[in-house]
Amino acid sequence: MCHICENIENNLLNNPKEGDLRLWWIPQLGMEGSFHYPIKSVAEAKHMLDALAMYDLFQYEHKIKPDFSNCGGLEVFEDGEWYDWENEDSYGIDDVDENGNYIEE
Repeated sequence: MCHICENIENNLLNNPKEGDLRLWWIPQLGMEGSFHYPIKSVAEAKHMLDALAMYDLFQYEHKIKPDFSNCGGLEVFEDGEWYDWENEDSYGIDDVDENGNYIEE
């Protein structure tokens, strides 16, 4: 493992602090486990989730993947556990803008 990846894993993913955020991503539903990456803000999470989704679509359109069904989200570390992130009005990452405000449809 490269030293950058090792640092992320050891310091940011394995030793979370209260209020830490992390993105989770499953590139193919049905597979075991998910990819996790530390995130600093809701805005960063929105950008990263969009980028991961577009990357999967790119791979599909260029016949790198024959098909896919992906999903992802944002978690917050609270009381020693990871929980799905919600804003103060109980909306999740798919329902808010970069600032965590509800998006009216």
